[in-house]
Amino acid sequence: MVLRPPTSAAATRPPNRKQLIIEAAGQVFSERGYHAASMEEIAAGVGISAAALYRHFPNKYALFAECADVMVDRLVAALDETPPDASLPDMLAALVRVTVAHRASGGLYRWEARYLERTDRRQLRTKFAQVVDRVAKKVRSEYPLTGEHLRAVAALGAIGSITMHHTSIAQRRTEDLLLSSALRVVATDPAAAGSARLVELPAQPVPRTRRAEILAAAIPLFARDGFANVTNGQIAQAVGLAPSAIYRHYPGKVDILVAACLQAAGLLAQAVDRSLDQAADPRQAVVALTSAYVAYSFEHNALNSVAEAEIRGLPADRQRPLMLAQREHIAVWEQQLRSARPELDARQARLLVHAGFGVVVEAGRALRWQNTPGHRDTVTALVTGALTI
Repeated sequence: MVLRPPTSAAATRPPNRKQLIIEAAGQVFSERGYHAASMEEIAAGVGISAAALYRHFPNKYALFAECADVMVDRLVAALDETPPDASLPDMLAALVRVTVAHRASGGLYRWEARYLERTDRRQLRTKFAQVVDRVAKKVRSEYPLTGEHLRAVAALGAIGSITMHHTSIAQRRTEDLLLSSALRVVATDPAAAGSARLVELPAQPVPRTRRAEILAAAIPLFARDGFANVTNGQIAQAVGLAPSAIYRHYPGKVDILVAACLQAAGLLAQAVDRSLDQAADPRQAVVALTSAYVAYSFEHNALNSVAEAEIRGLPADRQRPLMLAQREHIAVWEQQLRSARPELDARQARLLVHAGFGVVVEAGRALRWQNTPGHRDTVTALVTGALTI
């Protein structure tokens, strides 16, 4: 007798299809941003039709909200599975493992979660706060220093950084580097942070033309509401123009975003150049880079968050020069860190640099980006801990 494969859809449908959809969707949302992603693209990633996808999720937002919830639920589950008497390294190692395992779909949490509706966003924050509180409690018991909550947030920022880049290293080595970095962060005493050297940042250009005024008005709107949610009418209203007048200065809204990203890249490049002028050795160079980047992130927070969050949603040809500027910036860090730590290869150094960036983002958020010398010094100390300098 010849056995034939079953022909019904029910027989051929994998039992974990919903999970496969969530994984594929998380990766697309992370790579392209919520608004640039399409249900058709997500369906193609799973190997199903868009119609089949809609049988599981009624619309793109429902799928997006599910993806965001799943990411934090995995962190909660990793902690729940950790024995109550587990050490802090064991607890952080569990969080590292689940984050690395799902790095391709985890990037949506950092920037894209702002597109959640208020109730969903509040729920997500509540769950993440529970993760932070559990880590902070263990940090307090094993490293009884000040600021255990901030140190826990910063350590999670170092771990979560793996979802924001594509540097490829063996999984075990990746986990070891992230765990070591996170442990150095929680062992850093914020109260003992010395006064960082004065950082002379380039000033954001004063708007002297109508084009510059439009850009200056658009940046805080993009930072607050997200590029896709801001209209030309809102930008025009902020400048006191009719919406049609915008087009005399920018062909479209995307051109305003590109101008903002280019401005951010230029200011950061200037800050890096100035920071390295006084460095006498590689270690001082890394600390100088850290001080400059932290100062830049606090001083130009709206501009930096727009450049970081929105670049992935740009058309490929508009992304290219901006991505090149990002790679050049990271290459400077990589070179200086490897000079200070010769045991690192290029990829390991790059992974740690991104861990440092993750510390800045999450610690800065926890401090509500209040731009004080004390906050800058504290975050600088936490980042140098992440880099193990």
